[in-house]
Amino acid sequence: MLADADLISIQEVRTKVEKAYAAFQIYRTYPQDRVDAIVEAMASAGRAHALRLAEAAVEETGMGNAKDKLAKNLLCSDLLPRSIRGMKTVGVLREIPEKKLVEIGVPVGVVAAILPTTNPTSTAFYKVIVALKAGNAIVISPHPRAARCTCDAADVLYQAALSAGAPPDLIQCVATATMEGTNALMRHPRTGVILATGGSGMVRAAYSSGKPAFGVGPGNVPVLLDDSYDVSDCVAKVVTGKSFDYGTVCSSEQTLVASRSRRESVLAALRAQKAYICDAGQTQALAKLMITPKFGINAECVGQAPGKIARMAGFEVPPDTAILAVEIGGVGKDHPLSMEKLSPVLSLLFVDGWEEQVRACQAILKFGGLGHTCGIYSTNDAHTREYGIRMPAFRVLVNTPTPQGSTGITTGVQPSMTLGCGAMAGNITSDNVGPQHLINVKRLAYVIRTPEEAFPDSQPASAGVPGGVARAAIAGAVEKFLAQRGVSGIGAPAPAPVPRRTTVAGVVDKFLSGKGPAAAATPAARNCGCGGAGQEAPPQRQAESAPAAPAPAPPAPPVEVTDFVCEADVRQALHASRKIYIGSKTIVTPAARELAEQHGLLVMAQR
Repeated sequence: MLADADLISIQEVRTKVEKAYAAFQIYRTYPQDRVDAIVEAMASAGRAHALRLAEAAVEETGMGNAKDKLAKNLLCSDLLPRSIRGMKTVGVLREIPEKKLVEIGVPVGVVAAILPTTNPTSTAFYKVIVALKAGNAIVISPHPRAARCTCDAADVLYQAALSAGAPPDLIQCVATATMEGTNALMRHPRTGVILATGGSGMVRAAYSSGKPAFGVGPGNVPVLLDDSYDVSDCVAKVVTGKSFDYGTVCSSEQTLVASRSRRESVLAALRAQKAYICDAGQTQALAKLMITPKFGINAECVGQAPGKIARMAGFEVPPDTAILAVEIGGVGKDHPLSMEKLSPVLSLLFVDGWEEQVRACQAILKFGGLGHTCGIYSTNDAHTREYGIRMPAFRVLVNTPTPQGSTGITTGVQPSMTLGCGAMAGNITSDNVGPQHLINVKRLAYVIRTPEEAFPDSQPASAGVPGGVARAAIAGAVEKFLAQRGVSGIGAPAPAPVPRRTTVAGVVDKFLSGKGPAAAATPAARNCGCGGAGQEAPPQRQAESAPAAPAPAPPAPPVEVTDFVCEADVRQALHASRKIYIGSKTIVTPAARELAEQHGLLVMAQR
């Protein structure tokens, strides 16, 4: 009997992709009303099982809490379906009469859905609903530590879809999930597109699979408290966001940045919201516990309650503690807690004034959250807009908790559990991904004009060549060009041909004029082909009698070995097409190493 988990997973993937593809061949013929009826049936079933599946996710993964996982399940089974209700995704999407264009939605086929352990059931709801809304089949590869609850959530929607008339096998979930099986799913010939949620290694594998892929980057979310905004309201909302499902949402707040003059007010407001303010020793203990020497996140701390994390670090906090708050002195390798923590631990950074706040938030994003999300609390619209323009993030959330704002619970953005980070983070999109990203658009284009009508101010350059630029315009340009050089224009008698020897000499003059006084002779001497009193030898003879010595090669530039490399450093090197030289003691963050190795940017310097 076959016992190798990878082989079992690969075979299961192959079987389920083929089944899903066969079901897709039927489903792709369904009109919009039948597709919508299936989506509504799945959403209703998801709502009915939302609480049970939230509890199952916490029980299996040990991450987060059931109350907030219920909210995420409802986001994807209630708010998401309502937001896409009426969206056209199959058949004729729209007609543009003035352009005589008809746009037709074409599904991409089989969606390969890679799911995380932090949000397993809500992400299953989300990906199944958006895939089927777009007319596709789906095969889910759950995280191995969340396989039971993920497949349970998928089965709830599958049974509802069948009851509403979906073809059998349209929704598949891999029971034996391994990395090899997931790679087989992403590279399967029948896979149409990859929808990947997970760590940066998984996203990189998706983009390297040779298939179209939607993946997302890590979030290291800064939140700026502007001096114009009420401290108590800001802190209350930040604590709400940071404590949401114990910080497992990648867009949860990581660092609150405020003016130094408001420090005491911020600390008092945090205490009022049941936040525990750690002292210097406790902060150091948390940094040692939560952040690995290679600047990774300790998986044992992800999504855990604040009391449990405190005990792991060696101290106790009150049982009703909402979050742990730690004060840091800056951003970067010397301040490990300035990175993403995926837990109810909030960093606090106090600086002098608006400009320093903005720069600190930029640095936080560059340290590990490029393109993802940031927040601001402000009543100064000029500051809000400036912040939005300057931040290297594609979700800039104003006066709202960032997990709820980024996923569309409290804002008008597309409700989604896949938040694109754009080109700056190596993602294909900066959008909140929805059904519209899982279709292609075919365009039926009718003729609306002749080639001559397309260029009304132009005439054919010659017979049989439509659309050329007017001959008169060309002639005018040529006349002007020649007149500037003292040459008679078109229609004038052609000047006598210039002797070839004179032309060659002119070219030589132009070449030698750029070589400096040592290489160039006087014009009179170069234009004369014979020797005479007071005249130099022709250039060829000079070259034969005094060959120039080759210039010494410049010394190789010194190699600068860096001691720390983060994601932003790698992207800058990639943009500049340069290598990064590292030594045996160089620290490279996980996200930076994965990206750098993908492009071969890291070079070990020779000592």
